[in-house]
Amino acid sequence: MTKAWQRLEINNVETLRRSNHSRSRRGHYWGLFLQLPGMKLKKQVTVCGAAIFCVAVFSLYLMLDKVQHDPPRRQNGGNFPRSQISVLQNRIEQLEQLLEENHEIISHIKDSVLELTANADGQPILLPYHTPNGTWVIPPDPRPSFYSISPKDCQFAVVNKGQNTDLQMLDIYTQLPFDNLDGGVWKQGFDITYDPTEWETEPLQVFVVPHSHNDPGWIKTFDKYYYDQTQHILNNMVVKLQEDPRRRFIWSEISFFSKWWDNINSQKRAAVRRLVNNGQLEMTTGGWVMPDEANTHYFAMIDQMIEGHQWLKKNIGVIPRSGWAVDPFGHSSTMPYLLKRSNLTSMLIQRVHYSIKKHFAATRSLEFMWRQTWDPDSGTDIFCHMMPFYSYDVPHTCGPDPKICCQFDFRRLPGGRINCPWKTPPRAITEANVAERANILLDQYRKKSKLYRSKVVLVPLGDDFRYDKMQEWDAQFLNYQKLFDYMNSHPELHVKAQFGTLSDYFDTLYKKTGVTPGMKPPDFPVLTGDFFSYADREDHYWTGYYTSRPFYKSMDRVLESHIRGAEILYSLAINHARRAGLESKYPLSDYALLTDARRNLGLFQHHDAITGTAKEAVVIDYGVR
Repeated sequence: MTKAWQRLEINNVETLRRSNHSRSRRGHYWGLFLQLPGMKLKKQVTVCGAAIFCVAVFSLYLMLDKVQHDPPRRQNGGNFPRSQISVLQNRIEQLEQLLEENHEIISHIKDSVLELTANADGQPILLPYHTPNGTWVIPPDPRPSFYSISPKDCQFAVVNKGQNTDLQMLDIYTQLPFDNLDGGVWKQGFDITYDPTEWETEPLQVFVVPHSHNDPGWIKTFDKYYYDQTQHILNNMVVKLQEDPRRRFIWSEISFFSKWWDNINSQKRAAVRRLVNNGQLEMTTGGWVMPDEANTHYFAMIDQMIEGHQWLKKNIGVIPRSGWAVDPFGHSSTMPYLLKRSNLTSMLIQRVHYSIKKHFAATRSLEFMWRQTWDPDSGTDIFCHMMPFYSYDVPHTCGPDPKICCQFDFRRLPGGRINCPWKTPPRAITEANVAERANILLDQYRKKSKLYRSKVVLVPLGDDFRYDKMQEWDAQFLNYQKLFDYMNSHPELHVKAQFGTLSDYFDTLYKKTGVTPGMKPPDFPVLTGDFFSYADREDHYWTGYYTSRPFYKSMDRVLESHIRGAEILYSLAINHARRAGLESKYPLSDYALLTDARRNLGLFQHHDAITGTAKEAVVIDYGVR
């Protein structure tokens, strides 16, 4: 009996040692398991069962320990009953068997963990581990935690910062007197002259670019503008562009375009794709809106551009090539960087201080390679065209004299709702007057071309919410085509005029100067800096919008952070569901809600939204969204 008791004590000690060791190992691997949120469901059930079993074993151990330390009840001269010893031995044997099974389960869990965390590239598995002193340690990962698309952009601090730029805006702002001398017909400029024979060796090439600038909220709300005007512009566009393959049109605001797309049939969608594919319709910039460039955070600028580009790629299968920004109140150097990294090769800007425009026009520097101030070479360069005159409307785009240019805005023909403020209305083009009118217009084209370094001239033809009536499409396209036909049929004029898109203009300029699209043409300047603050005339500086409506500006930043947090949580959740094989059961409506949130945030980046320059009711509409 003494040997049996000694055997019982030895077994108890061994059981205690093995049980403690088992608990230690279970705690270690259970910690590893907790690091893997993607464990499959059946493995989770197995591990939970193992945990329950461990609890049962521990309870049994406590019971045995109690039996060992309680005063023994002795019968028959101090001896245990044989039945009690037999029961105890059976329980010990069961405990040993269960511990062996437990070791097998833990080993299986370990193998599963290693399999799930194995890396395809053979890199070591770096999991947290438990140290003997009771602390958890996360081993450092020697691998990079980010992927760099443009590594040179992150090296500006360690390379030579010397720049080979021709125009540094900080210097130019210091040097200019910012006087406001009367320039004559071009009030903010100067008189332009030219030699009529200078185009004899190389004719002037003119691209007239029809466009319609649609603000996603300004005087009216986004929806009001869409139903009153924008949907009619786009419906008319499909019809009128198909009437003549020589016609062209450009569009920028994808927020409006996507809303219209959702309400048209498959035949009209197919027609739009054909117009895009044959070059009659160009989607410029491709952002959800034409964003403000002063108040917007770069996160929101990128986000609205991604939203627009993804929509274009998915629905039309096109990637924008050229940027078009005619209405933001000043231009940041961040935007050309983002456009460059979005694979656009060229861009256009308009609202720049009139003194800067005059200075650049005098030095023929209105077209330049826009470079980041921290870039020591040409890695961030993008070709930029600056419009030279007061506005992007027709009176200020054909040439320096708005009184003459307004006469070629055929929306203002007598009998219409708008007219020319210079009291000289347009005249419809006929065989009797086409020669006279063509020469007057050509004179403006030639004068405008003298402000640039190539013999290719860009002439935008449009304004806010233009082409919403069928009559305007006919008036503009038919009358201009008569002028083009006359110019092109008279070689002595040395001009080729046509409708074009923005990329048509840039492609021709690159071809004429002998460079690949997006590369620096010979003798064109390189510029660094930005174009703030903006003044359109006299001392009318557009700076109040930097701080106006501060509540909405603050709400914009809060919304940005909440959306980003929701996107991260959604990504983690969908990845967890995918690993558990439950992806098909995950509600897709959550992603639709995220998309709506991104689009509403993008809408608020519009240059009349975050700036606070819209009407009160429109601002409230933005806030409700």
